[in-house]
Amino acid sequence: MQYGFVYVTAPHIEEAKTIARICLDQKLVACVNIFPSVLSCYEWQREYKEEEEVILILKTRQDLFESLCKTLKENHSYTCPCVVFIPLSKGYLPFFSWMDSQLKPAISTKSM
Repeated sequence: MQYGFVYVTAPHIEEAKTIARICLDQKLVACVNIFPSVLSCYEWQREYKEEEEVILILKTRQDLFESLCKTLKENHSYTCPCVVFIPLSKGYLPFFSWMDSQLKPAISTKSM
């Protein structure tokens, strides 16, 4: 089973909390950490931007990533949100077991 963090930015704390609640309710994530303020510097449509954003770290499994992306896109106000899966190569096994207890069951890829 491949576990990972999904890094997402949002424009403000209320949207971040809404996204967290929806993803938790759908059992696509086991936990969401919200960092309330970061300064993001980037270019968008040939214009330099500096904006305060919120960071979300969503804890999940790789097999749920496509469904999670779909849910994020449906509930995010950005045209092109940052959504990146960061695989975890090692971790505390009881934590991963707890994550599995909070997430949708893994989809079996074996044929019957």
